[in-house]
Amino acid sequence: MIEKDFVTEGLKRTKIDEYLESELERAGYGGMEVQVTPLGTMVVVYAERPGMVIGRGGKTVRGITQNLKTRFELENPQVEVKEVGVPELNPKIMAHKIASMLQRGMHFRRVAYTSLRRIMGAGAQGVEVTISGKIRGARSATAKFSDGYIKKCGEPATRFVKEGFATVQLKPGVLGIYVRIMPPEVTLPDKVDIHPPVMEETVTEVVEETAEIVEVEETAEEPELIESEEELEELEESLDELEEEVEAEEVAESEEVEEEVEVAESEEEVESDAAEEEVEVAESEEVEEEVPEEKSESAEEKEESS
Repeated sequence: MIEKDFVTEGLKRTKIDEYLESELERAGYGGMEVQVTPLGTMVVVYAERPGMVIGRGGKTVRGITQNLKTRFELENPQVEVKEVGVPELNPKIMAHKIASMLQRGMHFRRVAYTSLRRIMGAGAQGVEVTISGKIRGARSATAKFSDGYIKKCGEPATRFVKEGFATVQLKPGVLGIYVRIMPPEVTLPDKVDIHPPVMEETVTEVVEETAEIVEVEETAEEPELIESEEELEELEESLDELEEEVEAEEVAESEEVEEEVEVAESEEEVESDAAEEEVEVAESEEVEEEVPEEKSESAEEKEESS
C-alpha cells in the first residue's frame, strides 16, 4: 500500500536523522535533507563546523557514507556538507548548546534567558524555550520561556516554526530541552499591508495629459527664447549708446581742460610782460635822477675853482 510506503520512508528518515545527530553532535549538527535522484540518494548535512563533519582527509564523511549504505540501505548515497549561516536561528544547534551549558552546571533560568537574548538578537520574530525534568528538586517540573511573537497552532505553526529537541543527563535525572523559533523571513497569512490611495485615472488619460503638458511646454519655451534674443540685442544697443556717450563726455572734458590750460598760459605771459615793462620804467627813472645830480656836482666844482 502507498500509505505504508510513506510511513516506512518517514521512519527511515527519522532514523538517519538520529544517527547523524549522535555522530555529529560535537560538529554542531543542524539537520539534514534527503533528496532522491536518478543517480543515487543525496544527503545534505547542515553543520556549524563543516570541517569536523568531513574529518581529516575525508575520513569521517566516508565512514558516514558507508554506514548510510549498509545500515539504512540507501542506493549510492552521496553526502554533501553545508555550513549553517546563522547558528542562533537553528533550533537544533541552540537546543544542544543549552544542553551543554546545563551539563556544565549553569542555572537553567540563566541559560534560558541568555539563549533567548542571543536568538532574538539574531533577528528572530519569536522564540520559545521549554526545559522539563527535575530542574528544582526531586519532583519533575516544566519551565517555559518565550520572547517575541510565535505561532502555536494552525498551519503556520507547523509550516513556519522550526523546532529542535535535545536531552542532557544530570545527577537528578534527564532533562529535555525543546526550542521553537520563528525565522525573520516568515510572512504570516494574516499580515495586512496598507497601501497608499491611488488616483482613479486610467493609463490612457494619464498618457494624454502628459503629452498635452509636453506640447504646451514646448510651445511656451519658443517665445521665451525669442524674447531672450531680442532682449540681448536691446541690451547690446544700449551698451553701445552708453559707450558713445561716455566717449563724447571724455572728449568734451579734455577740450575744456586744454582751453583752461591755454588761458592760464596766456594770462601768465601777459603778467610777465607787464612786470618786465615796470622794471624797465623803474630803471629808466633811476638813470634820469642820477644824471642831474652829476651835472649839479660839476657846476659846483666849477664855481669853486673860479
